[in-house]
Amino acid sequence: MFKKLFYILVKRFRHSTIPGWIVLFIDLAIFVVAFFVAEAFALRSIVGLTFKSIVVKFVVTFAITLIAFLTMKSYKNIIRHMGLNDIWRIIWVCIFPALVCFIVNFVNNKWRVINSDYLLSYRAVAMLYTILVVLMLLSRFAMLYVYNQYFKRQRSSFNVVIYGAGAAGVIANNALKQDLRYEYRVVAFIDDDLSKVNQQLDSVPVMRARDVLNPRFVAKKRVEQLIIAIPTIRLMHKQAITNRALDLGLTVKSVPHISNWINGSFSSAQIRDIRIEDLLGRDPIKIDNINVIREVLDKTVLVTGAAGSIGSEICRQLLQYKPKQIIMLDQAESPLYDLQFELRNNEPYKKYVDSMQFVIANVKDQPRMEEVFETYRPDLVYHAAAYKHVPFMEENPYEAIYVNVFGTKNVADLAIKYGTEKFVMVSTDKAVNPTNVMGATKRMAEIYIQSRSAEGTHFVTTRFGNVLGSNGSVIPLFKKQLAAGGPLTVTHKDIIRYFMTIPEACNLVLEAGAMGQGGDIFVFDMGKPVKIYDLAKKMIQLSGLKDIEIKEIGLRPGEKLYEELLANKENNIPTYHPKILRAEVRHYNIEDVDREYAELLDIMYTLDDRKIVAKMKGIVPEFVSNNSVYCELDKK
Repeated sequence: MFKKLFYILVKRFRHSTIPGWIVLFIDLAIFVVAFFVAEAFALRSIVGLTFKSIVVKFVVTFAITLIAFLTMKSYKNIIRHMGLNDIWRIIWVCIFPALVCFIVNFVNNKWRVINSDYLLSYRAVAMLYTILVVLMLLSRFAMLYVYNQYFKRQRSSFNVVIYGAGAAGVIANNALKQDLRYEYRVVAFIDDDLSKVNQQLDSVPVMRARDVLNPRFVAKKRVEQLIIAIPTIRLMHKQAITNRALDLGLTVKSVPHISNWINGSFSSAQIRDIRIEDLLGRDPIKIDNINVIREVLDKTVLVTGAAGSIGSEICRQLLQYKPKQIIMLDQAESPLYDLQFELRNNEPYKKYVDSMQFVIANVKDQPRMEEVFETYRPDLVYHAAAYKHVPFMEENPYEAIYVNVFGTKNVADLAIKYGTEKFVMVSTDKAVNPTNVMGATKRMAEIYIQSRSAEGTHFVTTRFGNVLGSNGSVIPLFKKQLAAGGPLTVTHKDIIRYFMTIPEACNLVLEAGAMGQGGDIFVFDMGKPVKIYDLAKKMIQLSGLKDIEIKEIGLRPGEKLYEELLANKENNIPTYHPKILRAEVRHYNIEDVDREYAELLDIMYTLDDRKIVAKMKGIVPEFVSNNSVYCELDKK
């Protein structure tokens, strides 16, 4: 009967907590049992005691104990999450009334205030509260045991290894025990600290990585998941551990940093899957905040392409340097609205709402852009507006040139006219020895602003590789294909690309803006390139899906197997920042550039793509098309 009632209570409150009054009622019932057991054992027999003396003893000790329960709130502990602190609270909630009873006895023995028959003896007090502590703890452990056993019959189970036998590992282990969806069996802890190896944590052995992350151990223990529970682990070490686990067919998850725990507490639901970005990223770039503050503080800043992946992150980072005003400009209405909503309603940005201005405009619209400059007169311009999709621009060279070249020209000319201090342009590694229209237009934009470096405004260019997670990049594409069940498509098995995160890219933009003195092109030390085919395989492993095909579909128009950061005739020199290099580039005569671009504009009005691209190749001699209808122009 009791067991049935208990299961009903557990089922009723499985997604919440048992009300405190029920726990208090159980504790008081335990007190009643403990009282009579202690009194009987202390006196050997209750024969000879008057009913009145027993009632008085009971009422007095019951009242003292109830006050202790209500004061220390031991009944409000969540039993399913009971920990060491909760055990100590139960011990103290029994020690407190015991001390009160001892003191009352001591005072009464000395001054004989009341009849001693109405008070518990020292022996009875000690026995009562010892029994009470034991029974209260046993009751909670019994409830916890039954509760877990009840749900085990409804949960799938997984054998898990936790990497990290420190505080985070212990917390992760405890969180897994309380998971209502799955039963996690931790079969081993891994730790790099040899002093912990061969010890046990919660009866689970602590071992070295090489003794756990090997085919024999994984097969023997039927390990399915690895949880990395070292939130401060170095990125390169995390990547190595993850790659080793993935090669063994394990699902890899990680415990977030404590600053990301929900309301300061942690549950198994917060253990997240390792993302592909975690395997491609590098240790965070450190920038000189003093330089950036000097550049941005109390300045009016214009960001073009503000609704894009790079532009929006530039805006987020700039806001924290407290500009006087930041004008976020884009032609894309919906994404700009989304950015506006985010920044006005979320921390830490909404406190800067008075400095935000959102403007719908197209950089190739000269009258509209003139109005923007005349209205706001920006001190700094971060120019991120551009078309960037290689196949689209190969099919639409007119639009690519109008936005990427003449849009940049519009903004640069207005920056000079209205006395902008610095103009920082976001370029791409595809501008180096370009093989497509998009890359060539970005190189032409670089050439134009370089030619203007002596006209007052300081023009600075930054070149990036591919940005992880940006709109239209390969990773979101692979995620969509995985969600659809595959296949994952790669253009060529040997194609490689450099990758960086969006925050890294924007850190570089801000640092370059502070560093550049005009006419500079800065490139980023992007580390080792990544094979896209290997990237696809890794994403399949991370997804945990089986039998997903990787399909090779051939290079797209204008695409090349590898990207470069420097052209054939360029060299680089180091700067004070170890990850940023300054490219030594060719300098262009301003009259020649103006003449060439005027001729290009005249040709554009013909809407003849072949003539337009032919002129581009004349302006950028290193532009040699690849896998494109314009390849034949290179044969002449």
